[in-house]
Amino acid sequence: MRVLLKASMDTEKANEAIRSGTLAKLIEESMEQIKPEAAYFTTDHGKRTAYVFFDMQDSAQMPVLSEPFFLNLGAEISYTPVMNMEDVQRGLSQLGR
Repeated sequence: MRVLLKASMDTEKANEAIRSGTLAKLIEESMEQIKPEAAYFTTDHGKRTAYVFFDMQDSAQMPVLSEPFFLNLGAEISYTPVMNMEDVQRGLSQLGR
């Protein structure tokens, strides 16, 4: 299932990770593990935030993918099922008329 992983990082912990040089490595390692369809980085409510779109094969992936963000960045994590246009069209075609 295609999902959106949103990781909003604690500012002080992210600042510390930048100063120590570990933030870039953590993000790179996470992206290698997640293999996202797309990943975007911005701010949300004043916090550094990553939006990562990927295909989750098994919900058991959630702890493995989340823990580096929790442990190292004090991040708030959410997972949301999402669709691309093809998924929407396929879903709508299954609706009774």
